[in-house]
Amino acid sequence: MTNPGSEPFTYTITFSLMDEQGRVMSSVEETVASVGAGKTVRRTLDHGGYPADGALDAGRVRILDVERVPSDEAPVPAGTCPASGLRLTADQGDAAMGLRVVGLHLENCGDRTYSLEGYPVLQLLDAEHQPVDGVEILRGTEGIPMAGGDGEAPRPVTLRPGEAAVSGLAWRNTTEFGEAVTVPYVRVRAEAGSDPVMVAPHLDLGTTGELGVRAWRKDESGSGAGRPDA
Repeated sequence: MTNPGSEPFTYTITFSLMDEQGRVMSSVEETVASVGAGKTVRRTLDHGGYPADGALDAGRVRILDVERVPSDEAPVPAGTCPASGLRLTADQGDAAMGLRVVGLHLENCGDRTYSLEGYPVLQLLDAEHQPVDGVEILRGTEGIPMAGGDGEAPRPVTLRPGEAAVSGLAWRNTTEFGEAVTVPYVRVRAEAGSDPVMVAPHLDLGTTGELGVRAWRKDESGSGAGRPDA
């Protein structure tokens, strides 16, 4: 992986692994952290045990997607904690009948209590990390059909060490008149003034021009903190 940019980037590459007939059998995601400006990092692909014979030549590997975010804004992996004491991540999302939902997770991985209230602060970005205009960010999801609006006003959330909060993005992948909009990246702050984290949810907003964001709520499920897929 070569970084042609002027600052360190963290890359996430998704590979498809194919059998001898060219059929896709598995997908593998690799993250290459903090590749310096103008630097090249070489690494052997870990194919996770596929194929069964342990042999995988280059002709049976395809690159499906490459995401890149500035290293100082990259989500930190599970088991580590940034200096802020807050680990902010996005999940893989869910889609059904044109409705798209992506969860945001905020884990207090530090050693002090943290309080916040309201909505995550979002900046929508294109493939070159430039702002995307023309999309209205709605506070709440009442305006997104079938999203199941949260209804309640934001309320204070207090996170003790080890606790987590959840929010989420919701939109409709509706395409009518006009040009469909896709947002590869979103810069997220837990609240105004917080350290930014850039996630790559690939928002296929269609022509709706709207994105709903839910207020932070305490994660009462016990599954938010330390989620391996977050």
